[in-house]
Amino acid sequence: MAKETLTVEELAEKIFQEAGGMDNVETVNHCMTRVRMTVRDHDKVDQQGLKEIPGVMGVVNDEQLQVIIGPGKVNKVANAMVAKAGVDLGQEIPQQKSGKEALSEKTAEMKAAQKAKQKSSPLKSLLKDISNIFVPMIPAFVGAGLVAGIASVLTNMITAGRLDGDTWNYYVMILNVLRNGMFTYLAIFTGVNAAQVFKANPTLGGVIGSIILLTGMNPEAPIQNLFTGEALAANQGGIIGVIFAVWLLAKLEAVLHRVIPEAIDIIVTPTLCLLIIGLTEIFLIMPLAGLISDSLVGSITWVLNVGGAFSGFVLGAAFLPMVMFGLHQILTPIHIQMIEATGSTQLLPILAMAGAGQVGAALALWVRLRKDKELSEMIKGALPVGILGIGEPLIYGVTLPLGRPFITACIGGGIGGAVIGALTNIGATAIGPSGLALIPLIANGRWMGYIFGLLAGYAGGFVATYFFGIPKDRLEAVKESEAEEEKPAATVTVQPQPKQTSETAAKETTATPSKEPIDTPLYAVATGTTKAISASSDPVFSQKMMGDGYFVLPDNGAIYAPAAGTVTTIFPTKHALGIKTASGLEILLHMGVDTVELQGAPFEILVEEGQAVTPATQVAQVDLAQLTAKGKASEMLVIITNMEQVANVEGLPGTETKAGQAVMHVATIK
Repeated sequence: MAKETLTVEELAEKIFQEAGGMDNVETVNHCMTRVRMTVRDHDKVDQQGLKEIPGVMGVVNDEQLQVIIGPGKVNKVANAMVAKAGVDLGQEIPQQKSGKEALSEKTAEMKAAQKAKQKSSPLKSLLKDISNIFVPMIPAFVGAGLVAGIASVLTNMITAGRLDGDTWNYYVMILNVLRNGMFTYLAIFTGVNAAQVFKANPTLGGVIGSIILLTGMNPEAPIQNLFTGEALAANQGGIIGVIFAVWLLAKLEAVLHRVIPEAIDIIVTPTLCLLIIGLTEIFLIMPLAGLISDSLVGSITWVLNVGGAFSGFVLGAAFLPMVMFGLHQILTPIHIQMIEATGSTQLLPILAMAGAGQVGAALALWVRLRKDKELSEMIKGALPVGILGIGEPLIYGVTLPLGRPFITACIGGGIGGAVIGALTNIGATAIGPSGLALIPLIANGRWMGYIFGLLAGYAGGFVATYFFGIPKDRLEAVKESEAEEEKPAATVTVQPQPKQTSETAAKETTATPSKEPIDTPLYAVATGTTKAISASSDPVFSQKMMGDGYFVLPDNGAIYAPAAGTVTTIFPTKHALGIKTASGLEILLHMGVDTVELQGAPFEILVEEGQAVTPATQVAQVDLAQLTAKGKASEMLVIITNMEQVANVEGLPGTETKAGQAVMHVATIK
């Protein structure tokens, strides 16, 4: 049976209907690909019903309800919708007026209920912010982590006397120089990224992050802890302290920008921010962390004296939270004291189990959420590093941003620690990195017991996460993705029929062409990092609702055509344009994410509709600094919008590229 088609007016009516009715829609606007609606009550939206409307390519129900229609048709549908509501289509349509005044009280109630619902999960918002801070650092974590893992293995083997130190120490030193660029200055990178997330000045964020390093402090006359009178130690407060300080920076900076006159704002605001937040960090945040550290010493000593499985579980489970707050440094004197007294520290192998729990949790996430491509890629990169004892990529890139898996990973670490504690007499002859890298330092030939503890930590983290630690929203998204994949699989499987009508014969001819597909190369639209569309921060594009493609994170604002063809559309807000190739490929160049809201400010379009372009044609100039200042992702997205004309796509990108460099080949059916 032929697929149902709807007129523009019918499509507009059905979208209103499935969005909870016209009374539930507060505003309607559109970008180049989707109708964007602000709704009063998200619970009234039938998301599945919207997806099933003929002509709708996908739905995103977040802060806005976004219905993906595709370029060319979306403006007609949006115009039809506002025409039905009795208002004019502007850049953003105001709340419906005609005949709607009586609903104002009801609207206010719905808004209040919706806001209350959103405020009920601050933890979810916090975890999202943490994810946005650390995800950009994952490639550096992985690269530096592998280097650090190799250096750790060599260091421990030198310490254990299995490698000649005179020969190998030089190479270890070089590897440590490479890894220290990331891990020594992690607080600075965290400050920069946190400032971008919280909408503060990124450079000021980096400076605030660097403060916990106490660079320039005289060791002979150190800064004193206001609570204890003792010297402050570098990194007290840890990464969480940095994030909190930068959050305060963002709040203060916003207030100062409002009250300080523009003529002196650039001088006064950063100075006051640095003084107020910096002093708060030195004299409040760091000392408070130090006070907690000191109070923990007695508790840890008591736990150690209890010994056995209980001691191992508590220490193994609590170690990673201590690392995040910079409290793990209090354990160094305990390690040294135990080595001097007994020849080994039995505490270190227990603490190493925390990393094993992270590895097990990551494996469980990989198994349960294997269809989540972005998460799977992160896990694949971070797992080898975690196994070697470098836990930051797994902590900050995988388990902590997801929330629940971090807790179950800590439980796994506790289980591994309990096993080590129960076996007793498993110690390390020196303080060194954990994971498999610690094996050469295990004293008295007890390395088999240590490996058994690692396996228990892996298993504990895996089981706890598999059954109790999978985030429900991620799991539901994966299930929806699997369901969507099954639908087209059934549609494209064409069974031969003994009799065909002219209509079905034409369809099968289109689905299985007799002509050879035409190869159409697509090119990087800017110099920078080119990635597959599935890595986009916009779920509409990453889930390929609009079609396949890629995007470039540009090094500069010069944007070029993705292919040879003709400019068919330039969106009024200048953030997107359409190009059609000679082979019939329809391409959308979408500059930035959610940039329709900027009303064209950062964009200068250098071409006109109907103009022929090549990959050497600069089509736009983008103010990247303005995008960053407005909190918008600078992804320059290239999407194939007529995938029904595509037979095959090859050469998914993921490398550094130059503008005009071929990154994808599309076999086009014509």
